[in-house]
Amino acid sequence: MSTLNFKEIHNKVDANLKECKTLIVNADRKTLIGDAVKYHECIVSKVGNLATWTAPDSTGRSPKDTLFVKRPQSQIHIDWNSPNNLPATESLFEEIFQDAMEKMRKYERIYINDRVIGADSEYALPVKLITPQALTSVFGDNMFRPVPKDLNNSCFAEKPFYLISLPFDKLDEKKYEWKLRKLPNGKTTDKIVLMDFDNRIGIIIGSAYLGSVKKTMFTVMNYYLPFQDVLPLHCSANEGKDGKTALILGLSGTGKTTLSADPRRALLGDDEHGWSNKRVANFENGCYAKMININPAKEPDIFEAVMHKDDYLNHGVIVENAMIYPNGEFDFDDERLTPNSRASYPLTFLNNIKESSVGGHPSTILFLTADATGVLPPISRLDRNQAMLWFLMGYTSKLAGTETGVVEPQTTFSRFFGAPFMPLLPKVYTKMLGDKMEEYDTSVYLINTGWSGGKYGVGQRIDITATRAMVEAALNGDLRNVEYEYDSLFHLNIPKTCPDVDSSILFPENTWTNKEEYRKTAKALAKEFSDHFDKTYGKNDIAPEIIRNCPGK
Repeated sequence: MSTLNFKEIHNKVDANLKECKTLIVNADRKTLIGDAVKYHECIVSKVGNLATWTAPDSTGRSPKDTLFVKRPQSQIHIDWNSPNNLPATESLFEEIFQDAMEKMRKYERIYINDRVIGADSEYALPVKLITPQALTSVFGDNMFRPVPKDLNNSCFAEKPFYLISLPFDKLDEKKYEWKLRKLPNGKTTDKIVLMDFDNRIGIIIGSAYLGSVKKTMFTVMNYYLPFQDVLPLHCSANEGKDGKTALILGLSGTGKTTLSADPRRALLGDDEHGWSNKRVANFENGCYAKMININPAKEPDIFEAVMHKDDYLNHGVIVENAMIYPNGEFDFDDERLTPNSRASYPLTFLNNIKESSVGGHPSTILFLTADATGVLPPISRLDRNQAMLWFLMGYTSKLAGTETGVVEPQTTFSRFFGAPFMPLLPKVYTKMLGDKMEEYDTSVYLINTGWSGGKYGVGQRIDITATRAMVEAALNGDLRNVEYEYDSLFHLNIPKTCPDVDSSILFPENTWTNKEEYRKTAKALAKEFSDHFDKTYGKNDIAPEIIRNCPGK
């Protein structure tokens, strides 16, 4: 298996599958849903969707158990300085691979689903999802796209990816002692999410969180696509009635879902897209939305997509790790199981979508941040180098209550607004963004949905009405020709006016009563930027013109 011949690896998997008891290949949706219920992998809720739960250690991703096989061909492209990119040896892969083959043979049924990742057939990646769980196959049917008739046009047509998901199997602790990480209790982990980019295979053992399936394939696309001159982005995308596409990037809590769900704009997708030399295209067939504290009034489309009533065989929405009562009703405000309850549903369950999930080159890109220090302007325009810097930093504030132990807002940096899923060297993604925004005359704006008039606990959250007005002005081009003022500390271009927005809030210092406290807080945040940049990118080949735009430099 060390020959790096992915076809041989795939042949070994295919041969192993022939030894399994029953293969259910490309079953229709109703069959998969029916089997998931029949074999007690889920229960049917009052409205007909499928409720399921995982063990407490599988209610989210397991980043410390997510590894990339380190091989000569691919290792030179991966940023091993990133704490998110953990290496696995070739020999470890061989052991895990053999374990997976043996575990598959013990099951009564193995489901095989052929799908693709990517709405653009020129780079749609064929994926063969292999799993003993019918519910995992339903998830694949929700999230991955049907194989298009013109798949032969894809650069990956002859290079499929195999994904084996064994969510309820466990690794032998004794066998992998000293080979995998130690848990706080001294035991060896019994789960792994393993990606082999060269052999074009992923293996999930012990992680029942359905997001592991989705995020594995997102990571895989983020590795392969730049070699095809396609920029992968962790973003939502929508299209106006004028046909212009917008991309919205932002970490959890910044308002990405709320701002992308605009009734005047058709949704291409809510999470993962590729930007090629021809167009923007969604990777997925569905959505994987957070359900904790969902408000039907604020997010009616998502709520209706998840909670519409139908016969369960026609439904297929999976609600994962949400509280449900004996009467079959959910309580989405109860987070005793986990604050990460999720729902998986097809895009077609939403009302205002663009069915092709493909749009033109983006005229506008929005970077969202929820700045809890209250010192960033509510909107600023970024030139090429500024955009590359803020893309590289991926800044927001993590608020109290979002994670166990977080009692005060914390500065958070997640490069490219999706650090765990971007395995290549950072200069690859940053340069591609700069080149594309320049070639296609794309405007980039930083939108602060956080605080004004003081830091968190003193100031107020920027009014959503004002934020929507600023977003609208950015999208329709009203901010292209207004006068700007340069902020030399954060290296931002701040508009002096914005339609339907009180100009006094555009410059954050104006909103603070204590000006000295504002300047002190602003300098402290800028220093955090500078320190993080030096610590994280000091050994990377980042262009000087980008470095100069880092706050505090």
